[in-house]
Amino acid sequence: MARTEPARGMRDFLPEDVRRRAHVIGIIARVYERYGFEPLETPAVENLETLLGKYGDEGNQLIFKILKRGEHEASGQADLALRYDLTVPLARVIAHHNSKLPKFFKRYQIQPVWRADRPARGRFREFYQCDVDALGSTSPAVEAELCAAVADALVELGFSDFVIRLNHRQLLASILSACGVPPELHGTALVAVDKLDKIGPDGVAAELRERGVAAGADAALLRAFKSVETPEGELARLGAMLSPDDPAGAGAIDNLRQIVALAAGTRADGRIRVDAALARGLSYYTGAIMEIAVPDLAGSLGGGGRYDNLVGMFLGQDVPACGFSLGLERILVVMGERNMFPPALARSVADVMVAVFDAADMGAAIGLAGRLRSEGLRVLVYPDADKIGKQIKYADSRGVPFVALLGGNEIAAGTVTVKDLKAQTQTTYEQTAAGVQIRQALEALKDRG
Repeated sequence: MARTEPARGMRDFLPEDVRRRAHVIGIIARVYERYGFEPLETPAVENLETLLGKYGDEGNQLIFKILKRGEHEASGQADLALRYDLTVPLARVIAHHNSKLPKFFKRYQIQPVWRADRPARGRFREFYQCDVDALGSTSPAVEAELCAAVADALVELGFSDFVIRLNHRQLLASILSACGVPPELHGTALVAVDKLDKIGPDGVAAELRERGVAAGADAALLRAFKSVETPEGELARLGAMLSPDDPAGAGAIDNLRQIVALAAGTRADGRIRVDAALARGLSYYTGAIMEIAVPDLAGSLGGGGRYDNLVGMFLGQDVPACGFSLGLERILVVMGERNMFPPALARSVADVMVAVFDAADMGAAIGLAGRLRSEGLRVLVYPDADKIGKQIKYADSRGVPFVALLGGNEIAAGTVTVKDLKAQTQTTYEQTAAGVQIRQALEALKDRG
């Protein structure tokens, strides 16, 4: 017998899952649009060369490659790949459609991506990202608005305990240098630093040494990652660590100060925490980097940052860019574990089910269902002339609150008998008035909770 489970790291979404996903996506999209972001979609499949070299060595290994087709399949070579994220495809789109897009372009994109990763809690091989990006400006107002938009979305989803971790890639480079890590080891050191919340200080120290970082430097780095409560205090502490001859590091600290100041007055205010240990593993980041943390999730709910050089890899000239990505799957996991979904999402498949006594009356049943649907009701037609008790039992099992009983007498009289399954009462109405009466009964049900 053929296997029926989906491939490892992939999932089927049953109706309740789909409703929950649509709820979260709808809120996020509405918030993004309030900030002036426009929708964009890109193909699931990209040319392999588009993706390679954009995510660092570890990222390259997680790209799902597609073998060449036809007579070339036996070669084992790949020329296409499933998209790894939504940012690199965006950079390609900007380069390809540059003449059609405004100089300052804000887009949001909510689509699946694929990674050949090891599945774990909240981590899948196919998952959705909810991205917002702004291209064409180097102003720190871009980062501040991204933090504000993400904070708005999370608050409207019901989160109250999230933190926006904030750092800067240039500040990280300056800290690495100040701690004695040579420039040629900065990239490999950042890969280890990015795992601090996963493997802890001892694990990071061991990995740093494995990557060639001297013992004194790794200890100094871990001391540098001690956190101070307020952004102002942390920036002052980190600034004191840097060499006076490091204008780039000072510039990064000033940039972070501006972002924090500009976020004041938004829902991001008070939630931003400057965190020197935040590294973000992707190699295309060039400036400020951000990540969302909640207490009961080891990873993040999302992250992003500035990537001013990525579009230039496709266009031949740099375009300033900054973006943030919320991870839909992790948000769903946490919301499910915390029972954060509104009860209305568990609603029944229909407001009313039309039941028939005789198969010959099915046409009348479908006609009544059409009338009720035209009046805004969700209507399920039971397709077989089973015993009425069996039909009512089915409606009850599916959570349908009302059953419209349509027998020969009702059809002849132009009426319908509506049974309230919760109250165990039934009333006969003219078919022309049934829709209004059922809607009123539904409102009364909602008022009773």
